[in-house]
Amino acid sequence: MPPLPSALSEVKALAFDVFGTVVDWRSSVIREGEALGARLGLEVDWAAFADAWRGGYAPSMDRVRRGELPWTRLDDLHRMTLDRLLDESGITAALGEEEKQHLNRAWHRLDPWPDSVAGLTRLRERFVLATLSNGNMSLLVNMAKHAGLPWDCVLSAELAGHYKRDPEVYRMAAHLLDEPPERIMLVAAHQDDLQAAHREGFRTAFVRRPLEHGSDATPDLSVDPCFDLVADDFHDLADRLEC
Repeated sequence: MPPLPSALSEVKALAFDVFGTVVDWRSSVIREGEALGARLGLEVDWAAFADAWRGGYAPSMDRVRRGELPWTRLDDLHRMTLDRLLDESGITAALGEEEKQHLNRAWHRLDPWPDSVAGLTRLRERFVLATLSNGNMSLLVNMAKHAGLPWDCVLSAELAGHYKRDPEVYRMAAHLLDEPPERIMLVAAHQDDLQAAHREGFRTAFVRRPLEHGSDATPDLSVDPCFDLVADDFHDLADRLEC
């Protein structure tokens, strides 16, 4: 393992993207859908449903950015997409409101990747660990409780009133962590998130999550030269950061 670059020795805090980077959203949502389908006798391709639900994520945030919607927390954007998908699947009438609300909160109950909790625990010995996610505050807190994620601090785009990759979100994190951007490293499995953080002066660590979209997907695992570190999982990241 090469020594830690001197430019990274001043990093004090790690800010983590969450969906896909820390938790396996796809398998978790499929599991919730299959349980609901078995209970209600619904014939649904829950893998396709999960992919379509996640597929509505960026377009719904773009509606907020364009001013078509006021600031809207992610739970409510998820519900808008869910209602559309239930209609398209022809199962809206099969679910009562309580069941729809429970399904929508599946995003609060996502399971971590196998390395996440132990890897974060190692990293926490040296660094302050914070989320930096588009998930709303209650979602992130409930997810941490469910998955046993050892955060020191929960930071949400909700606090900035903007969604990543808007610069205001990264600036909010630096302000609330009371550190200059160069002392914060964003850890993410998504290149555009890391690129946006880099533009704001953050250090960056790309953690590959090749199974985020399932075993049949072909994810973009290319490495931008702006990334300070590249790791295969959180244990590998901890090794590279000398934890």
